[in-house]
Amino acid sequence: MNTGKTAIVVSKLNKRFGNIQALNDVSFEIERGELFGLIGPDGAGKTTLFRILTSLLLADSGSAVVDGLDVVNDYRELRKHIGYMPGRFSLYPDLTVEENLHFFATLFNTTIQENYRLVEPIYRQIEPFKNRRAGKLSGGMKQKLALSCALIHKPSVLFLDEPTTGVDPVSRKEFWEMLRLLKSEGITIVVSTPYMDEATRCDRIALVQHGKILSIETPEQIVRQFPKKLYRTEMRNQLQLLKELRENPAVESVFMFGEYLHVTFTDDTLAPYHSNPDRPSPVFTEIPPSIEDCFIHLMSKS
Repeated sequence: MNTGKTAIVVSKLNKRFGNIQALNDVSFEIERGELFGLIGPDGAGKTTLFRILTSLLLADSGSAVVDGLDVVNDYRELRKHIGYMPGRFSLYPDLTVEENLHFFATLFNTTIQENYRLVEPIYRQIEPFKNRRAGKLSGGMKQKLALSCALIHKPSVLFLDEPTTGVDPVSRKEFWEMLRLLKSEGITIVVSTPYMDEATRCDRIALVQHGKILSIETPEQIVRQFPKKLYRTEMRNQLQLLKELRENPAVESVFMFGEYLHVTFTDDTLAPYHSNPDRPSPVFTEIPPSIEDCFIHLMSKS
């Protein structure tokens, strides 16, 4: 087991599927005990990267070391050190909650009792349903069971691929609280998510798009690096306003965010906006950028 400061070292990873470049020269490092997020939309390359780091897929080129072990040459030993929760529920639906946990403990020559302390905060929430078949659980309960099974052998590095997709907001909140508890145990956690709001819960994040890493920083630093003043505006006919703003040479960017439009200007000041004389001009309010604003900006520049 690696006892140094760095838990994961990824260097120039590339992976192609036919005409699709899933990973493009990806490099980064993750410190031990860090909660590290891979943030990006579906198809960004997050799952491909996870499968390479967990020794389930070979990269075309490049290298990766997890917990001091090479993901290709040391894959047998590596699998004893890591926990992996894939994006799709992959436990045995016909086994009960308790049977699934016992099965995964047996795979790693351990027992539920030996490492129960580690999974207790999570497992006790589903323990009243330990005799229920896993396939009959709700989404949030399936999530808790899958995490318990990934932890039962006490891994030093935990990979979670979009663990909160399709889960209700309450369960999502509970799940991130559980990850904070696990981090306090010294476990290195790498989690991917398409939800930009979850980025702020990580120590550092990598913004990923089309197999490339656009930025790696703390969430606070990424927001601070947003290069423009950001404004919010709204009007009854949003689509018409969106079209007019995009045609205005004083406007650098404009995107829809729910009922609002987020706007930046070329000279970083509120340039005069000439609207339809038959209606009032929109009101622009300066707002702090979100991670999603930063992600959209970086995508537009890449």
